Amino acid sequence: MTQAHPRRTRLLKLGSPPVAATALTATVALYMTLVVFGNLTDFGTNQLFVRHVLSMDTTFKDPDLMWRAVESPALQNAAYVALIAWEATAAAVLLAATRLWITGLRRDTYNRARAVSTVGLVMVLTLFGIGFLVIGGEWFAMWQSSDWNGLDAAARNVALAAFTLLVVHLPGRGSGRPS
Repeated sequence: MTQAHPRRTRLLKLGSPPVAATALTATVALYMTLVVFGNLTDFGTNQLFVRHVLSMDTTFKDPDLMWRAVESPALQNAAYVALIAWEATAAAVLLAATRLWITGLRRDTYNRARAVSTVGLVMVLTLFGIGFLVIGGEWFAMWQSSDWNGLDAAARNVALAAFTLLVVHLPGRGSGRPS
């Protein structure tokens, strides 16, 4: 039996599911880190978004729905700060997962990286799926607003996180089936 050329082996490893999982996890980690950075350095922009969505002031103002509106600035600000805290936690978890994936690439140990990635990606899915699509989009009727509708952006984030989660759970060389 002949030994594969070392260069070819390295190139083949670059096309492996763990390398794809590493790259995608790093992408979502960097994205979430920049979202947090933007929300902290330009606090007012997305604060306005949250205020308008929660107050429902740019929806059709259907009396059957307007009872859902949150008009208290204190509650709106608390919701915004909670969103930023959730985003920051997800970013930190995904950055840690990226480090574990990189370490795993050298040692062919991926189960811990998978587990930590899963936690961070589910946090992103929860934030944008439940937080923006379900609560913002449906409960607060964000879909009715032509000015403050974040459904397309939320759907892109859900798609990226869901796709990354699928790739993270592909079996990788030397790791067997994900646990």
